[in-house]
Amino acid sequence: MSESSKSIVIIPTYNEVENVDAISRAIISLEKSFDILFIDDNSPDGTAEAIIKLMSEFSGRIFLEQRTGKLGLGTAYIHGFKWAINNNYNYVIEMDCDFSHDPNDLPRLLKSCQDGADVSIGSRYCKGGRVKNWPMDRILMSYFASIYVRLILWIGIKDTTAGFKCFNADVLKKIKLDNIIFKGYAFQICMKYAAIKHGFKVKEIPITFVDRIYGESKMSTGIFKEAFFGVWKMRKMNL
Repeated sequence: MSESSKSIVIIPTYNEVENVDAISRAIISLEKSFDILFIDDNSPDGTAEAIIKLMSEFSGRIFLEQRTGKLGLGTAYIHGFKWAINNNYNYVIEMDCDFSHDPNDLPRLLKSCQDGADVSIGSRYCKGGRVKNWPMDRILMSYFASIYVRLILWIGIKDTTAGFKCFNADVLKKIKLDNIIFKGYAFQICMKYAAIKHGFKVKEIPITFVDRIYGESKMSTGIFKEAFFGVWKMRKMNL
């Protein structure tokens, strides 16, 4: 990849030792070149050690930032955004480690930004998007959560809590990252809302979201509550 179009995939990890090798190889094997930055929150299962082995094999393509504890998804991504900006990446992608986001969709998200979008979202709920292997109650909760967010924030995004996104780095440089206090789904909502508030073009790209096979979901009641009440706070935040 040319210096003018460097792209990096940021993957936060906590107890993902079963997934890091496979996800890394799937990304590295793509025709388009993506580097990978793992942000590990001191996983006790050996995740960081597995990543360090991969760094030796794929020197200059895989990187690791280790943190002292489980500090939340939002702070992990902000850490990664700042790292990517400091290392002169032009496109920065958020992605889960568990294959719920298909690595084969990465080129489509990147191309959307290269073709003019400032933020491209891998969307479950736009036309053509799908969810596989989720129970119906969770699908409905996620779907109606996006409707709730659209009503409160007056944004036209179908999948407001989506965590599979590509940013033009100019977006991340403009958003006041240090003012974003959220850790879970509220963080994902807030980043989209901030981009729209700054006038950036946001586009949804249909994907098929598949529930994880290995590891455990990080979903919790606290994360849900943060998102439910957080959307009201966002309207007054300096983003």
